[in-house]
Amino acid sequence: MKYNKKDSALLLLQDGTIFYGKSCGLKGIATGELCFNTGMTGYQEVFTDPSYYGQLMITTNAHIGNYGVKSDEVESENMKISGLICKNFNNGFSRVGGDSDLNTYFIEQNKVVISDVDTRAVVRHIRDKGAMNAIISTNNLSISELEKILSKVPSMEGLELSSSVSTKEPYFFGDPESQIKVAVLDLGVKRNILKCLSDRGCYLKVFPMHSKYEEMTNWNPNGFFLSNGPGDPAAMPKVIEQVNKITKDGRAVFGICLGHQAIALSEGISTYKMHNGHRGINHPVKNLITGKAEVTSQNHGFGISSQDINNHPNVEITHINLNDNTIEGIKLKNKNCFSVQYHPESSPGPHDSRYLFDDFIKNIKNK
Repeated sequence: MKYNKKDSALLLLQDGTIFYGKSCGLKGIATGELCFNTGMTGYQEVFTDPSYYGQLMITTNAHIGNYGVKSDEVESENMKISGLICKNFNNGFSRVGGDSDLNTYFIEQNKVVISDVDTRAVVRHIRDKGAMNAIISTNNLSISELEKILSKVPSMEGLELSSSVSTKEPYFFGDPESQIKVAVLDLGVKRNILKCLSDRGCYLKVFPMHSKYEEMTNWNPNGFFLSNGPGDPAAMPKVIEQVNKITKDGRAVFGICLGHQAIALSEGISTYKMHNGHRGINHPVKNLITGKAEVTSQNHGFGISSQDINNHPNVEITHINLNDNTIEGIKLKNKNCFSVQYHPESSPGPHDSRYLFDDFIKNIKNK
């Protein structure tokens, strides 16, 4: 059912706070953990990022949809956000190369949107109070009924979500004639990560998240990649067991985001749920090895313990976030393995960190 732009809608937070807006996309209800992204561009890549599965997205940029959508600007086969909260939702678009307007895209994807919300006030609220579950509704404004629905939404802490977005069957990506074979453990991988690897001469076999180490090594890869993904990293003990075997293998290992957290957990380093996470394309990170700063693309609500790392003899901190000093990268001193919390494929975002893919290739070739 198409939206009526005059219809009322609301956003109800877990702590009882209510914000009002207007209905876009489809009429309906959507629930999930509330998070905000500070990026000015790249909304389509954000909406299709598997790491956002189970989350309601607030865009801090005041205008969304200006340049429409394009079929090849996606990170997965469909939208992964639960729903969208924004200030100004554009029904038209101005880009010559665009395929469609954003509202049509949301309708085709069966996603609920509310616009005309005071997003600045919402972001300030969860920035201070912390990330929490919420519900958006465009067809039921009964607060008591919405509260009952919201009370049944599970907390992101302790929630395993990778199995909802990981591939069900192995598949290949890249040139079969390539000299470098990389086994990818798909925890919710983004397409542009695969593209960054294939562009550097890698032939990839993408494995489902529950694949065993032995299944991956049967393909005889030259290295291993552990992908990004949604949910609580501590809720995947069986995956962590396999990651522990992978990092002991001796072949080069590279992890991003959830893969980074999985590597940390495999070394006995704990993870924790952040107050409101890092999401955007403008986060400054310092490379402690080179001394250089990078502007990075980020999307994570969990972090790894700096205290545990400081007490670990074989783990070195390689990158830190310059906003809050959280850990953004590590290297295992006794293994051919490194990882980062942020997204060097930078889709969307600046390309400051794409050198990390080159470093991974060097580790493979130097083995």
